[in-house]
Amino acid sequence: MNDQHFDLVVIGGGPGGYVAAIRASQLGMKTGLIEKAELGGICLNWGCIPTKAMLRSADVFRLVKSAEDFGITVDEAKIDLDKIVVRSREVSKKLQQGVQGLLKKNKVTVFHAEARLLGHGKLTLKTQINQQTISAKHIILATGARAKAIPNMQVDGKYFWSYREALVPKNIPKSLVIVGAGAIGIEFACFYQALGTKVTVIELADRVLPQEDEDISKSIEIELKKSGITIFTGCKISHHKIVHDHVELTLEGLSSEKIRTETVLLSVGISANSENLGLENTKIKLDRGHVITDEFCQTAEPNVYAIGDLAGPPWLAHKASHEGILCVEKIMGLETHALDPKKIAACTYSHPQVASLGYTETQAWESGKKFKVGKFPFAANGKAIAMGATAGFIKVIFDETSGELLGAHMIGDEVTEMINGYAFAQTLETTEHELIQTIIPHPTMSESMHEAVLAAYNRVIHQ
Repeated sequence: MNDQHFDLVVIGGGPGGYVAAIRASQLGMKTGLIEKAELGGICLNWGCIPTKAMLRSADVFRLVKSAEDFGITVDEAKIDLDKIVVRSREVSKKLQQGVQGLLKKNKVTVFHAEARLLGHGKLTLKTQINQQTISAKHIILATGARAKAIPNMQVDGKYFWSYREALVPKNIPKSLVIVGAGAIGIEFACFYQALGTKVTVIELADRVLPQEDEDISKSIEIELKKSGITIFTGCKISHHKIVHDHVELTLEGLSSEKIRTETVLLSVGISANSENLGLENTKIKLDRGHVITDEFCQTAEPNVYAIGDLAGPPWLAHKASHEGILCVEKIMGLETHALDPKKIAACTYSHPQVASLGYTETQAWESGKKFKVGKFPFAANGKAIAMGATAGFIKVIFDETSGELLGAHMIGDEVTEMINGYAFAQTLETTEHELIQTIIPHPTMSESMHEAVLAAYNRVIHQ
């Protein structure tokens, strides 16, 4: 029985879905949101948020251990893993409750069910106890993605972990091999290394964080190795077996080494959650599991849209949220601008942190652009020296003709907060002239952002 009709129904309550639902309600649409698991999605419950809570614990532990360097004497620092995990789960729970409150405040009808498209604006909602049909003038698919599986390496919670198991460990493994050196793999590498685990990272590409500028990849690899993390690039696992309660891995590629470890964390990318949605009842088309859309998130099925990880890269929560708002405002006939992936900043909360925006130097070369590059090290920044945070640098890339900021790349302490300055600059279409004229407070680490711009134009002062 079709007993409810909505202006918009959103399938998926992650950072794309719930934001889209709230914006639609603000614009006067009768809105429904369907989520079969936890509101907030993977990001809030099992990704972005809890990992940052755990990484914060690792940062505090590092600081306490180095307290002597700052003239502070403390008793021996000790780890309480249970409290670290409990705190991270409480942070996620608090934010999930916040999302529930926001949806209620904005009068979004929430269904805790599994949704399936029937075509022509109709959907079935199925729970463990009943099933119902609803309809909507517009439908947004925001079902996200899941960790990609590796053949013959089944996650079992003991020998093989996914990110979920890594977030709720029962004990600190003595040794951990992480397969995949993307942002998630490197963040977990830094967390477990800080807690005393012998960490090894295996990456098929020729460098860690392969999506980043090559200078950044080289620098973070040096810092990771300094901390004690072992890294194998240009390698894959050709064979594995369980030997005496350990996993024995045989590498293939630039190294043929055999590695024994307590646990293996699989972190090799994602697969879109495009199955069991009833897409066969629509004209929607897929590309390697991801829903194909136009620049305004419209699929091949009239009035059905897709956002976030389901619709393709970059795999970022803030990209999904922006698409949700863009999509809804386009539906309502408001003036919107298509999303430009080159203007989406990406952050890795490693130690030190990495943040980037726009073109890498290689991409600038490949585009045929004439450009200028400026770099400035934190080792030459007064605030960084005072903070004991001199590792890393800032690199900027400008169009030689127009002065447009093409790219910005950072490695260092809290650069994930600093990258926003360049993001605003790109959105405002700022050139090097305005950036050079901007007065940056002293002493701040952000002064390095200004000096990097000066360096691109042979005007650097403090180097």
